[in-house]
Amino acid sequence: MADHPYRNLPDSAYWRRAVAAKGAAVDPLVDDFPRIGRTDKVATAGSCFAQHVARHLAKSGFNYLVTEQAHPIVDADVALAAGYGMYSARYGNIYTTLQLVQLVDRAYGRFQPVEDVWIGPDGKSVVDPFRPTIQPGGFASEAEMRADRAQHFGHVREALETLDLMIFTLGLTEGWRSKIDGAAFPLCPGVAGGVFDPTAHEFHNARTGDVRAQIGAFVEKLRAVNPRARLILTISPVPLAASASGNHVLPATIYSKSALRAAAQEAAEDLENVFYFPSYEVITGPQARGHFFADDLREVTEEGVEHVMRIFLRHAAGLEAFALGPAAAATADDFTAGVAQWVETMCDEAMLDGENA
Repeated sequence: MADHPYRNLPDSAYWRRAVAAKGAAVDPLVDDFPRIGRTDKVATAGSCFAQHVARHLAKSGFNYLVTEQAHPIVDADVALAAGYGMYSARYGNIYTTLQLVQLVDRAYGRFQPVEDVWIGPDGKSVVDPFRPTIQPGGFASEAEMRADRAQHFGHVREALETLDLMIFTLGLTEGWRSKIDGAAFPLCPGVAGGVFDPTAHEFHNARTGDVRAQIGAFVEKLRAVNPRARLILTISPVPLAASASGNHVLPATIYSKSALRAAAQEAAEDLENVFYFPSYEVITGPQARGHFFADDLREVTEEGVEHVMRIFLRHAAGLEAFALGPAAAATADDFTAGVAQWVETMCDEAMLDGENA
């Protein structure tokens, strides 16, 4: 029998052996993956799914980097509702790579958007357009918001300059930006503050090349202040809550995730110390048969999150953190109790749903 390149590949290269035979328990990581030491400072940012990563890292005893913390006397639930500890700094959900790049530039004073203050839905409170939901009820005044933002930028710089590893979860290609200077908003103006103006605001659906270029720009800016920094990219498996593209939300979701996935792969292959972790494939792949989605087909179940983090910690730290199946709930106990509700309330994008808009 003639020899050929497919004859002696490892089991991971064959669908029947690596996927069909494994079912939902498949572990799709085969390439080298960065190891995380207990003292390594690990920062997180991205879409709401990234909040799971942060919580599990902290739960597993790793050095989860949080540079912006609430005052010690503030109740833990109140602090969380205000975005403290959700990520490494109080920047809220960062859904697009353009937001990420602009956050760095704003933190270092290289970009000052023209539209940088909104009035809240109540007509009185003040909202930060780039963190529209981190202050419940809004700020009391523009001065208070600007003082908080200045302090926030200092914590962002601290995180970027001191982290050893950053995990960024890419969420969306769709977004809204200013026609004046291209400033990217995490939410469409008018949803959580501000007033939508078609002459001032425009919809943008990033192409794969846009995302890849923005990942490269972020890595360059990060390495300029922290040459040793490593970056892990992952894709949120959570579908779009709504699409302004004019397409049905299902193909709009597939486009968005596909573009992000392709860009992340290219970045991991092209850039030094940039890696990809397949959380998207673990949750949405056919081997899962939809098992890891809640009834709304958007929210990822507790079991799905634990499976993703079990794979992550196995490869990043040699740690078997959670067991897949019914034992998972007992293993995680109070840490995972109420996770689905917590994530839903912390996802700004859910505000775009027709029932909530």
